[in-house]
Amino acid sequence: MSVRLREALREAAAEVPAYPVHDRAVRTARRTRWRAAAAVTAVLALVAAVPLTVRGDGRPLPAGAGGAALPDRLGLPPFGALRATDRPALGPASVVFSGQARGLTGLVDENGTVGIVGADADRYRTWTVGSEVPAGEGVLLSPDGRFLAVPNGSPTSPGVGVIDLAGGTVRRLPSPRPGSTVTTPAGWAPDGSALVVVDTTPANPEVSAHINTLSLVRLDTGRAVRLLETPQVPVFGSPVAFAADGSRLAYQVGTKVLVSSTDGRQISSFALPTGTALAGKGAWLPDGSLALASHDAAGDRWRLRRVDTDGRELLAPALAAVSGVTAIRLLGWLADGTAWVVAYRPEPNAPALSGDELAMDQRTAYANVRSIRVLGLTPGAAAPATLLTAPDQVLAVDVADSVVHAGRVREADPPSGPGGRVWWGVGLVALVLGGLLAYRRLRRRHR
Repeated sequence: MSVRLREALREAAAEVPAYPVHDRAVRTARRTRWRAAAAVTAVLALVAAVPLTVRGDGRPLPAGAGGAALPDRLGLPPFGALRATDRPALGPASVVFSGQARGLTGLVDENGTVGIVGADADRYRTWTVGSEVPAGEGVLLSPDGRFLAVPNGSPTSPGVGVIDLAGGTVRRLPSPRPGSTVTTPAGWAPDGSALVVVDTTPANPEVSAHINTLSLVRLDTGRAVRLLETPQVPVFGSPVAFAADGSRLAYQVGTKVLVSSTDGRQISSFALPTGTALAGKGAWLPDGSLALASHDAAGDRWRLRRVDTDGRELLAPALAAVSGVTAIRLLGWLADGTAWVVAYRPEPNAPALSGDELAMDQRTAYANVRSIRVLGLTPGAAAPATLLTAPDQVLAVDVADSVVHAGRVREADPPSGPGGRVWWGVGLVALVLGGLLAYRRLRRRHR
């Protein structure tokens, strides 16, 4: 190659622009990283959206099963489940339940968290009561399932909280009894217009004894009618059962049943036969008689007996006995005479209760219960039908009267995995990350 040719090639090469290999490689890597980040953001947003619309807040009812219905099984509220007042509003509920479970399950005995299930689908919510109060005894669903009554307050300011599950609001009813240290809901009027509460008040400065007061409180005006006041006794005022027309209520005080009008006038009272207790919130039969839960210690079986308001024995309904349980509690009646009851399976390690120990607050205490079921006792049927089952951690349950009277049971599909609050958090994080990435990209392009 001649000298002239080499110089010509050098001049030609010098005129060719240099290719920025390093800069182009860096920009290509950045574009790939941005695309990957965008893809991850899209996936996170999709994952966050799917549980919210499909899994996280419940599934629809099976075809043809619309309306309020009892789920045939319960699950534990998922970790991060929405609260009762969170949006979107739950609406009326079918079931509220409580119990003891440790870990990320939503039912933890230290704070008294209860689970709530929607009336027509498996939408699970939770509410923290702050103390251990069994559902159906101190945490009560209103007859239509829209409101939840819970103890709310402190020893210096006791009261009852009324949670509107459809509106997402909480109303506090102050204690109607001056000096009360504890106020607990005990029963709803059939139309949901009034609530019976129990107040516990120290009887002396040493607080060595207490007085219990049973009052009927109107929700619209807050006006309270005192039904009874007596020294503290077992099973005071519990269960409170309203007649269907709401004009009378029956409640148990020790080993007696009292029947009163809503203005506080006592109508009748009678002593309970040995081995019996007022059956539950559904104790009034449609004909105006009362149902008692009777325990046969010899056969370890529970049956429903029937008496009039003076305690005279009447012909018992032809319903199957329930065996192998520590207690039953009557929820209500269907039009065909079927009774729905909560059956409490005993805890094997709990001390044995004799036939005469019928204080239901002892028999249904968490320490004495392994699990619960809801049973249907149909006239003429040889055995009870199981309507609802629950995990062993669920130890108490209440069912809305509207669900009992409708008599419908739906196939349940409880949610699993993280709850709605977790997915809302994931979605929010995904949106924030996506926004930051987009901002950085636009800023670099501008530069």
